[in-house]
Amino acid sequence: MEDINLNVSLVTVERLASILPGRIMAVDYGDVRTGVAFSDESQTMAFGQSTISPGGARKTALELSKMARENKVVAVVVGNPINMDGSHGERSQKMQDFALMLARRLDPVPVTLFDERMTTMVAARYLNETNTRGQKRRSVIDTLSAQIILQNALDRLKHLRESNNLQ
Repeated sequence: MEDINLNVSLVTVERLASILPGRIMAVDYGDVRTGVAFSDESQTMAFGQSTISPGGARKTALELSKMARENKVVAVVVGNPINMDGSHGERSQKMQDFALMLARRLDPVPVTLFDERMTTMVAARYLNETNTRGQKRRSVIDTLSAQIILQNALDRLKHLRESNNLQ
């Protein structure tokens, strides 16, 4: 069994802005399927990678930690389903618990939660416009959602760096 640091905490998006260039991984965690995306080294563009379905939060965290190590990521962004009114419900708490589980496996790689409001809706709209249906749709919607979460996070990081003269 690998060593897991139980004293790890999540970092803020603002903290990620000071991280050197390198690949960032995004996760759109779901009970059945989890979408995964990676950035380029310059943290400019997000690219959908895959959808995984290992079964359960622990197995998913283990699979994602392997993917993160193999791809030498410098940070991980987990989509946080905040309610439209800005409140944090049961699903948001579940994501926080999952993100902490992942952070413990990835320590010292920082993990943050990022607001994912409307990303699934944007992904669904895109798939509607491209007439993607059936099994193909189910297999790509979570990956596309992870890609949208990551691109939004990358854009936020760029804005933070520019406003703080970190680039």
